[in-house]
Amino acid sequence: MNLANKLTMFRVIIVPFFVVFMSVAAIPYRFLWALVLFALASITDLLDGKIARKFNMVTDFGKFLDPLADKVLVAAALICFVELGWTYAWVVFVILTREFLVSGIRLVAASSDKKAVIPASIWGKLKTAVTMAAMVVILIFGVLIDDFGIIGGEFPAQIVRDVLMYLSALLTVISGIKYVYDYRAYINPNK
Repeated sequence: MNLANKLTMFRVIIVPFFVVFMSVAAIPYRFLWALVLFALASITDLLDGKIARKFNMVTDFGKFLDPLADKVLVAAALICFVELGWTYAWVVFVILTREFLVSGIRLVAASSDKKAVIPASIWGKLKTAVTMAAMVVILIFGVLIDDFGIIGGEFPAQIVRDVLMYLSALLTVISGIKYVYDYRAYINPNK
């Protein structure tokens, strides 16, 4: 396994630890630890693709696992955010529906006669970057409000969270529509 794929696997391994910090209220500074893990996972997402392209380490396994690792990380964070009341279930539904749709198209493409492995598109990458950045900001609010009590009271944290998640949902819908349109040839009910 090359370095790029190891970074992607590391991202997958981080997720259960992230969920534990997000879920267990008894852990001191739990949102700080969750933020560190999420930021680390996000950095590996930036690095693995760049390393793979620069050092000719692009593999079908990496093309498959990289977007899957993103989906697992984002889904885990979104589920934790709903549990904490930081976002709404409908936002999570929109985002996860797109993720399942894209994964389904990828599976169909991979099992087609062409055995196509579809890499992430620029819209998918933009959606992922914005969503992860939004999640980092939301986690920072968790650290500042819940872990350290630095901000609170009149600060409109929930409004900021809502705007960030709505933007993520909007980009998710746009990238999903674009993805379905671009790969509509693989969506044939007669095959």
